[in-house]
Amino acid sequence: MARSTTLLLRALAVALPTALGITSVLYSDTLRQAPAAAEVKRPPTAVRVITVQPIDMVPHVIGYGSVAPVREWRAVARVPGDIIETAKGLAPGAVMPEGALLFRIDDSDLRLDLAQIDAQLASSRLQDDTISASLELAQADLSLMQNELARQQTLAEQGVVTQAALDATRRQELTARTKHLELTHQRALNVANRDVLATQRASVERALGFTEIRAPYELRLTEVTADLGQFVGAGQTLLSAEGTEAVDIAAQFPIGRIGPLLRLAGEGTSALDLRAQVRIPAPDHAVIWPATVERVGEAIDAQTQSAAIVVRVTDPLGQSVAGERPPLRRNMFVEVVLSAPKSAQIVVPSDAVRDGTALVVSAEGTLENRKVVVGFTSDDIAVVTQGLSAGDVLVVTDPTIAVPGMAVKPVEDTALIASLAAAALGTPAGAPVPGSGGGSGAGSGQGSGMGKKSEPQE
Repeated sequence: MARSTTLLLRALAVALPTALGITSVLYSDTLRQAPAAAEVKRPPTAVRVITVQPIDMVPHVIGYGSVAPVREWRAVARVPGDIIETAKGLAPGAVMPEGALLFRIDDSDLRLDLAQIDAQLASSRLQDDTISASLELAQADLSLMQNELARQQTLAEQGVVTQAALDATRRQELTARTKHLELTHQRALNVANRDVLATQRASVERALGFTEIRAPYELRLTEVTADLGQFVGAGQTLLSAEGTEAVDIAAQFPIGRIGPLLRLAGEGTSALDLRAQVRIPAPDHAVIWPATVERVGEAIDAQTQSAAIVVRVTDPLGQSVAGERPPLRRNMFVEVVLSAPKSAQIVVPSDAVRDGTALVVSAEGTLENRKVVVGFTSDDIAVVTQGLSAGDVLVVTDPTIAVPGMAVKPVEDTALIASLAAAALGTPAGAPVPGSGGGSGAGSGQGSGMGKKSEPQE
């Protein structure tokens, strides 16, 4: 009995582990379970941001156009003759003051005509005196004949004279009356002829004034086609010139750029109310002329689909400074900057807004999309009119590393804030901006670096 029990225990000691091993092998796939993963906590990603605040801005748009004189003038000969005198230094590019003598044409023929008319007038006046004396005699003769006719008619009624004698007296009275009438008409005709001569004399005197050609206002000569000793005919152009008092620039602006600028300027503002500057960029500085908006172009350019706004610069020659500011000349290609009055606006980098959406940092420190409305853009900046308010934290990092919903660590980009303030006022990047403490004008490493153009200031 004891031996049987021992054998049974030995069999169980072998069979039980074997069965358990086989069972574990059969159910190993079912019972297999991955170990619990250890939780990994990543630090928030650093992103560059700016805290949105209203800043002073001078909204502006830039167009381009060519310089053209406001007034052009041509000297045209009104009378024929030889040129006997010209102005000193008469050549293209020369500036002639107002009233300067440009050409003098020989007036000898006109003066001979004037002397002939004067002689005819003197003769007419002498004839008038003679006719007046003859008319007095004719009047006396007519009075005598009228008295004689009356006496003959009375005698004829009394039968003293014959009818033939009465008729003879009547013929004599008619003859005297005819002579008196002829002399009266001759005197009137003589007066009319004298009036004609007086008109001819005035015409010749007026033509004498055309023999001197003077500058009607200060001129810059562009072309001279006549010279001393040359014969010119009536209607011949002697020179071409342009006025120096002002120039116009018909600058082309893309359609849709002026409207937003006017809306920022305020209700009721028109293009004529905008400030204007004319600029020529230079390597180390911008040459600037103050200008005024003169008028809006009449049509849209068919090729560029742009609208023309004409600005005027007065006294461009007087404003020139040797070595610093050249005079504005015809066909110079220039920039025209139109700007609205300074105002406080929400200004952000233009590349921080994409398709009407901006990234902001929420109160929980995560990124979220924000719908915004951009009312105006200029170069690298945009004015947000809806969607952002003071205190919002705007992300300006490259969007490839800024995903909505991710936890971030905002890093204020003070250099970009200073650059935005400079660009909004139109001051060169890096120049001190009032109230900013004079920060740097360049953007940091990546993302929104601001441009360095010198823009108009208020």
